[in-house]
Amino acid sequence: MRNYDLDFLKHFSMVIAFLMAVTLGLILFSVYLHGELPREVSPVEAKRTENRIAPAGAVFAGASGEAAKAAADAAAKAAAASQVAYGGTLDGAVIYDSLCAACHKAGVGGAPMLTAAGLGARAGQGKETLHKHAIEGYTGSAGVMPAKGGNPALTDDQVKATVDWMLDQV
Repeated sequence: MRNYDLDFLKHFSMVIAFLMAVTLGLILFSVYLHGELPREVSPVEAKRTENRIAPAGAVFAGASGEAAKAAADAAAKAAAASQVAYGGTLDGAVIYDSLCAACHKAGVGGAPMLTAAGLGARAGQGKETLHKHAIEGYTGSAGVMPAKGGNPALTDDQVKATVDWMLDQV
């Protein structure tokens, strides 16, 4: 063997030995890290911590606090009412023209039209069944009715009023 071959083998063996030492060190370090499991929290300590961070008492602001609370409740009710579809109207004609007519005027998706042959045939099922299908949705052999006509902001009373209006038109 030539001299430069021996030098290469010597350096290559040193590199391999160094990499083996690093690998062994990493293995031992990972065993050390994963060998320590966190200890289980004692129920007594958990209860003591909960008691320590619990609120010390309640705040009573007197008459002015009651008035502020009443005003906040009224504002919350007004905000919730503004989230109801079509301003909360129970006028079936308004809701039908704005939402239902898209399917029921043309019979899209098997929707019954406002005729004796269309909706009149379904009226035999009874108002309660039609209300239920309009509120919860219905999939049948004749077609598909999405829940609340596809507008979840409608209230049940609005849906019932619209179904009743539609039945009155037949």
